[in-house]
Amino acid sequence: MFGDSFFKKVENKTNVDKDTILSLASKLQNTNMKDEKVLSELVDDISNLTGREVSPEKKKKIVEAIVKDNVPKDLNNML
Repeated sequence: MFGDSFFKKVENKTNVDKDTILSLASKLQNTNMKDEKVLSELVDDISNLTGREVSPEKKKKIVEAIVKDNVPKDLNNML
């Protein structure tokens, strides 16, 4: 689905390698993406992986955007 160039862009911006990304994606396949508690934990996990702090307000906005399915469909445009 995503090429190596996508993973390189993500790795350069986040210092998270391809294997970690794929492992996280595998974990997400069986996750209820409408469960706010699960999404909140996911944001915390990604924050820890990337070493970037997410404020409670920003986490709330991220979770709400996912629950309301208000997330960009083309992730390449976000990088």
